[in-house]
Amino acid sequence: MLRTEYVSTVPEILAGHARVRPDRIAYIDDRRAVTYGDLAATTARLAGHLQRMGIEPGDRVLLYMDNCVEVAESYLAVPRTGGVAVCANPQAATAEVEHILTDSGSRVVITDTAHVAFARELAAEHGVLAVVVVGEIDGAPGPVEEVRYEDLLSAVAAEEPRDCLGLDDTAWMLYTSGTTGRPKGVYLTQRGCFWVVAACWAPIAGLGPDDVVLTALPLFHSYALVLCVLGVFAVGASERILPRFSVTDTASRFVGGPEGDVTVFPGVPTMFHYLLDRVGDEGLKAPALRMCVSAGAILPAAVNEGFEAAFGIPLLDGYGITETSTMVTMNWPTGARVMGSCGLPLPGLTVRLVDPGTGRDVVPGDEGELWVQGPNVTPGYHNLPEATAAVLVDGWYRTGDLARRDENGYLRISGRTKELIIRGGENIYPAEVEDALSASDEVRDVAVVGVPHGHLGEVPVAFVVPRVPGRLDAEAVLAVARQRLSSFKLPERLIECEQIPRTGSGKILRFRLEEEATGGISHADHGSLPEVPSPAG
Repeated sequence: MLRTEYVSTVPEILAGHARVRPDRIAYIDDRRAVTYGDLAATTARLAGHLQRMGIEPGDRVLLYMDNCVEVAESYLAVPRTGGVAVCANPQAATAEVEHILTDSGSRVVITDTAHVAFARELAAEHGVLAVVVVGEIDGAPGPVEEVRYEDLLSAVAAEEPRDCLGLDDTAWMLYTSGTTGRPKGVYLTQRGCFWVVAACWAPIAGLGPDDVVLTALPLFHSYALVLCVLGVFAVGASERILPRFSVTDTASRFVGGPEGDVTVFPGVPTMFHYLLDRVGDEGLKAPALRMCVSAGAILPAAVNEGFEAAFGIPLLDGYGITETSTMVTMNWPTGARVMGSCGLPLPGLTVRLVDPGTGRDVVPGDEGELWVQGPNVTPGYHNLPEATAAVLVDGWYRTGDLARRDENGYLRISGRTKELIIRGGENIYPAEVEDALSASDEVRDVAVVGVPHGHLGEVPVAFVVPRVPGRLDAEAVLAVARQRLSSFKLPERLIECEQIPRTGSGKILRFRLEEEATGGISHADHGSLPEVPSPAG
């Protein structure tokens, strides 16, 4: 079942594609396309120039730009120097980007015109060797070397790429979303990432050289790196890259590209929710689309069932985290599926559900913390030995996520151990309450958090984005939830809001909601949350 031919190094894969499919488009956006033949040459030139700038084996290069072909290209070029590619969210707060730059010790920054001013400022303050800019260089150059990305690709490098990284050397370092604390740098290896392609995307999703993948996922995230950059690259598929998710723009991109019509669309639950809500009645005009996949956050069963019923296309849910090079479980397109579950463990991967109190494995149906063992597990966190030791124990990665497994092995994620709401001694998991509330036709999006209570300790409060703004029928929503939840799990309050704050991967930023919920909003008030980038566009 494992497609072990895909577990290889970047230069070896590049050389194979250059021989077999040099004219096949690898990545394309609205500005530029690069074929596999081009990619072998452009990554070699970029790597050679980075080496000339001073990048040595083990050095880090920060990618700080919006979705574009150059992000994918740089992800492949930096490891060819023997260095490590680090990626920052281009929409992140400046303090977070600065933390990633300084914590990683990045020596070169690759950025774009939209972010060059701040990149220039960071370079001057933190001893960066050079700034590479995609597009025109605007403004006065800083005190460090600045060069156009396009000029590097057009000029022959003085050095050949070292191509010295082994399968188990760190090639990429991505930072956790910071939903529970300061982001941590996670080491990712070529073996770990390409093993996920070999165990998941190729055999389960059937990803192959004839596929065309459409992505609006943020490429700084591990899900997008492993599927939309490395997965597409490993199998020799083509990818159409969108700058961001917009229902209208995304729905118009499934047909007519020079690389062919789209066959696979990966997303996060919010994307599928909005697509269903906006174009469910008129249908999705995507004649070649054979599959959609969801990860990054829990996909409510109601959204999964509604999407497949409306569009007649399988929507496969999976579970993964950065520390496991993304995927741990996946639903299969064939055979039985359990809606609302995140599927079965990947072939060759070992999982356990462990009682956090006793350290013993739980029986099917009982809840436990999910532990993972396999070649995709991270070697550790950057410069955080204590944090690494806390989660990597005797070869097992302790995810901190709670889950249940049925008698057939299907896993269902309950939530994070730190997100557990304890109401008068009763355990409540936000994901379960969110799933019940999502079943109401009144609800477009929802998030549940715990807030302090004088007698019960904590109670759940729900933030709800209604389908019709300003017309939330709270009683109708709760009536649907009562059919699925025990009374003690029902939210104490429903707070109407315009959108739920999420990370680029779709995870809820619960700490922001907790702050809002404890900020004095009364039961009759409808809170409007601070604006965050919306996946709906």
